[in-house]
Amino acid sequence: MPTPSEPEVVVRRSARRRKTVSAHWSEDTVVLSVPQAATRRQIEHWTRELVPRVVERRRREAARGAARRAEDRLLERAQELSRRHLEGRARPSDVRWSARQQARWGSATPATGVIRLSAQLQEAPEWVLDFVMVHELAHLLEADHSPRFRALEARYPHAERARAFLDGAAWAHRQGAPGTDQREPPPSCGPSSSPEDPEPSGSS
Repeated sequence: MPTPSEPEVVVRRSARRRKTVSAHWSEDTVVLSVPQAATRRQIEHWTRELVPRVVERRRREAARGAARRAEDRLLERAQELSRRHLEGRARPSDVRWSARQQARWGSATPATGVIRLSAQLQEAPEWVLDFVMVHELAHLLEADHSPRFRALEARYPHAERARAFLDGAAWAHRQGAPGTDQREPPPSCGPSSSPEDPEPSGSS
């Protein structure tokens, strides 16, 4: 039975084709269009060359679509948290995962409304992720860690519990707990800046 990596291939010969060969998806089947006079050896060669390409293209498109849907859900969640805890005053334009956020849990760019979350938080409890998002939403209103910022952050009911969780995760990283990568610095709970965030930004 064909698999996504080895789909069924249907060969279609065309008298109109002289040299060109193409491959495309038709539902779950790859259609290989070849010249009428193509030999079996040529068809086998084109199958080896072209079919993996269309399979990989579909895989990449599916991955991009899944990532975009996941980030759309993040943005919806951030908007809901802003309404619930900040009277809707923080208006994120985009919320995305970032594999480059190795030294902090998240960052916010007030000028653009973009929030980036460390990919290390993807397995964190929901209430911890919500705290980091509220923290970054507060940075859209207050760029630094001023008393006004801390008052906004404290509106999240599980703020202290979540901060303790993140502090513990950072400590475990520094101690080399199983599953951590010692080549990367542990996430920070203090303000930071990086090349990917040229505007003032905050860290959870």
